[in-house]
Amino acid sequence: MKSIKFIIILSVLFSFGACNYLDIMPDEVATEEDAFENSKAAERYLYSCYSYIPKLNSGVESLDFMTADEVITAFDHETFANFPKGNYTASNPVISYWDKLYLGIRQCYLLLENIDGVPRMTAENLKSYKAEAKFLIAYYHHLLMKCYGPTTLMERNYAITSSASEWPERATYDRCVEWVDSMYLEAAKDLPPLRYSTAYGRATSVAAKALRSRLRLYAASPLFNGDQRGFYANLKNSKGENLISQTYDGKKWEAAAKAAKEAIDWAEGEGYILYEDASSTSVYQKPTDHTERSLRLNFINAQNSNEVLWADTRMEGYYDLQNKSTPWYTEAEASFNGICPTLRMVEYFYTENGLPIDQDKNYDYNNRYGYKEYHITNKVDGVTMNLNVSREPRFYSWISFHNGYYEIARAEGGQMITQYRSQDNCGIQGRSNNYSPGGYLNKKGVSPAYSNTSLAIPTGYPWPVIRLAELYLNYAEALIEQPNPDLATARIYIDKVRNRAGLDKIEVSWAADKINSNGWNYNTVDGMREIVRRERTIELYLENQRFWDLRRWGIADQFLNESPKGLNVSESTDAGFFQVKTLSFARNFEIPAHFLMPIPSTEIDKVEGVIVQNPGY
Repeated sequence: MKSIKFIIILSVLFSFGACNYLDIMPDEVATEEDAFENSKAAERYLYSCYSYIPKLNSGVESLDFMTADEVITAFDHETFANFPKGNYTASNPVISYWDKLYLGIRQCYLLLENIDGVPRMTAENLKSYKAEAKFLIAYYHHLLMKCYGPTTLMERNYAITSSASEWPERATYDRCVEWVDSMYLEAAKDLPPLRYSTAYGRATSVAAKALRSRLRLYAASPLFNGDQRGFYANLKNSKGENLISQTYDGKKWEAAAKAAKEAIDWAEGEGYILYEDASSTSVYQKPTDHTERSLRLNFINAQNSNEVLWADTRMEGYYDLQNKSTPWYTEAEASFNGICPTLRMVEYFYTENGLPIDQDKNYDYNNRYGYKEYHITNKVDGVTMNLNVSREPRFYSWISFHNGYYEIARAEGGQMITQYRSQDNCGIQGRSNNYSPGGYLNKKGVSPAYSNTSLAIPTGYPWPVIRLAELYLNYAEALIEQPNPDLATARIYIDKVRNRAGLDKIEVSWAADKINSNGWNYNTVDGMREIVRRERTIELYLENQRFWDLRRWGIADQFLNESPKGLNVSESTDAGFFQVKTLSFARNFEIPAHFLMPIPSTEIDKVEGVIVQNPGY
């Protein structure tokens, strides 16, 4: 019944009006007195508290979008491209959340201080507004911890005129975790589990518990749990305390598993399930395959998706994901043809048998870079790279390859064949911009109903901050890493994600007669660790996750220092095009600096001697 209720609720809300509250900027409120003079003004003030949330799918605002090793782009001159290049410092952090988030925290505390005095506030709204402010205080601190590690806890409001001696120094990471965790739980008590109509995207108890799961997972991870590479031994506060504990604690994984399971039970109890498309709507003509359709429309088909636990409902801009991902359109510069999955990401996707391409006995790994005829249509002269054949449904749902399909409304029948040789329909054709640098295009997050025959704001949908599939993988990872591993239950929750992706269970795919000698052993912690990390990389591709996952696992330098590889898009023949080459995109990851972001030096200077900088800056 609850899942039916959920779908009915969501079906009411989307004219995409839910974005309005996020677009209210705080400077629209003249004074605190004006802000709380009546219930309507207080509502607008609450909405302004949300305006400090970074826009996760924007290359101007987000430092973790398109900045790991998942994609390369033709937009190397834009703001976000500084992060894979390592071109950020304390004096020039490029994108910094530090000052913006602390302003947001202050805004929320001002609401808590004044809301009780607002005339004619309903008891329900009063309770909800306070809970939302507490949720945002927790979330803003949580984002600060993702970026900077141990942060300055604002446990109350500080006057702008406070002296440096009054300002709190950075708290230990463990203390930050406990405090933020308690704030999420306190907020969850008075938040509704679901939001109706234009309130969609505002805080809920489900969102609070889900984000608490992510908080605990990071706290248990190698970077923060015992400083397992020894980067932060000298990062201390004025009391001489290590800001990041130097002692490993396996109980942190147990806490992460418990938080994830609580969030899963709470979400499922309210009707959240992994999205599978059961519609017959003509809005989305293609893909028609049930599994590929479910994967492609997962969070795009927001009216019917009951997987996204919390979302950012702001409209996408002209120069964000969809226009940058869609195939070149010669009639108008409306589709920029330039977000290209790296060859590494292409190879990460499983085979159709649910195995890594180098572990599947039935996959010709050594000849993966060869090419052959590929007949998805009656086009007899079409060829593609062997690497693109016999892959899992997520690959075909989210990756466009040479002579493969791209589902888009402007094409006849709702899909077009993409080709990436230099003079092809999606080829470089002599352009210095708006081309695929490596011979592939991204499809994830691009609505098949979008036409983009002229420059326009793309078809809108809420961008997922966190969804149920992540909770399943959080839980599985924690179960694998806890002192008494529960590998069997971990497999159950990974298999939930695999099943929706059209893949066999782990035990079936990794059976001894199906894997090569280098195949992972699913009965060991080491083997299951590799499996859950690969599953996260694939399932959460291009969802602001891998930038942080590589860091919290303590392995980012192994991946983010390498120049990406792709196909030779300057060639017009098959023989030339299907040559793997290292692409001329600078990649730099400095140890230990880039495992955490730099606190802006201007902010440190404001409270000289109070806040210590992260190592390497």
